[in-house]
Amino acid sequence: MTEILTPAKPLSVSPLKVSQPVGASLAFLGLARTMPLEHGARGCTSFNKLFFMRHFREPIALQTTAMDQTTTVIGADGNVVEALRTVAERNQPDVVGLISTGLSEMQGADVPRTIKAFRAACPQHAGMAVVPVNATDTLGCLETGFALAVEAIVDALVPEGREAGQLRRQVNILAPSMLTPGDIEELKDWVEAFGLYPIVLPDIGDSLNGHLTADGYSTLTYGGTTRADIAQMGRSAATLVIGRSLGRAADRLKARTGVPDHRFDGLMGIEACDAFTHTLSQLSGRPVPPRVERWRDQLRDAMVDCQFQLGAGRVAMAADADLLASLSVFLSGMGMETVAAVATARAPVLDGLPLDSVVVGDLEDLETLAREDLALRGGAGILIANSHGAEPAARLGMPLVRAGFPLYDTHGGHAREWIGYRGSRNTLFDLANTFAAVYREIAPYRSIYWQGTPRDHETPQ
Repeated sequence: MTEILTPAKPLSVSPLKVSQPVGASLAFLGLARTMPLEHGARGCTSFNKLFFMRHFREPIALQTTAMDQTTTVIGADGNVVEALRTVAERNQPDVVGLISTGLSEMQGADVPRTIKAFRAACPQHAGMAVVPVNATDTLGCLETGFALAVEAIVDALVPEGREAGQLRRQVNILAPSMLTPGDIEELKDWVEAFGLYPIVLPDIGDSLNGHLTADGYSTLTYGGTTRADIAQMGRSAATLVIGRSLGRAADRLKARTGVPDHRFDGLMGIEACDAFTHTLSQLSGRPVPPRVERWRDQLRDAMVDCQFQLGAGRVAMAADADLLASLSVFLSGMGMETVAAVATARAPVLDGLPLDSVVVGDLEDLETLAREDLALRGGAGILIANSHGAEPAARLGMPLVRAGFPLYDTHGGHAREWIGYRGSRNTLFDLANTFAAVYREIAPYRSIYWQGTPRDHETPQ
């Protein structure tokens, strides 16, 4: 049983987590022709939009109701109605995600009632779906905000019915916030290899994977799960749920449609990938395709190639709960030791991990734990965290492997693959290369490595 520790600190010194409204907005960015609308201050939305643009390096569809000190006190219902009217008239989206923030939650905004006021004032926009999400900044993290948005999308856009299995080759996939656009592309290739048609909710692989369109600039999302596909999810043969954080969304989808589901905490490592592949084979009634068998063989070979570099390697990591759990199980399977683990929020998936303890905290907690391990045992280690981990890693003298959100100091981080046989293989290579670079800087390997070859900054005597 993993011990979950919560430090009693009065404030976060080195923040790790990202707020719930960012997670909720990210979920809506995976829907086609959609506009996320944050009900809060203009500056907060601008900050969130900057995070997205630096991470994905793409134009981002995101609007605000622009609350100020006056509307915060006397009420901002008019701001919401006017913002919805403006978005509908100028952008004509299929879906608007209306996301509350810490400011509107503190003000006590009644978002469903305000939506009714908009419907009464603007009946001409009845065809535009408005999906409300309560996602205050004061609770949770990006992962929980994302999950809340997926639950709201299911409630608002998936019709109730009992037509499960009518489309025998169609499967639903509930994709969590820990998956990158590259992961989503890999996931769809994996499912399609068995002759199945996947509806991914939400599909940030289609909307945020760095593609140019013939239509040019759009004020809405550049792709994603269509509203028509979401309406068809109740006719699928099964739902594949990735990540424990989407458990409640999966429960709601099953209750509304009766579609059976299969749940996976993660898709990293050969055991997790084999379980997913076996499920796809059963659903499709087909044997495992030769190309998937080859992907598996390539991962097995990479495990053999990297075992000496990674075995007994020490890692400190900080991430949202789903990603932390998936990575820790994967690394444990390679014989690596996680000496420090920090999660952004308490979650059920943290229980039962192959770790002695997990701290719910920030990067200061991670740095403290990693420093204690280095002082106790010394030697090589690496740190896994988002780009905010760069400074702690530099102070610790440890290399940083960037994972999670945001990744603002690297190119292509949002597009790389972590999951599946191929993603797991690439992750092993990245980790092995990182450890190899660390080991080369440790005596006596450093002196042997540079024997007879002066360093770039040294002048031969």
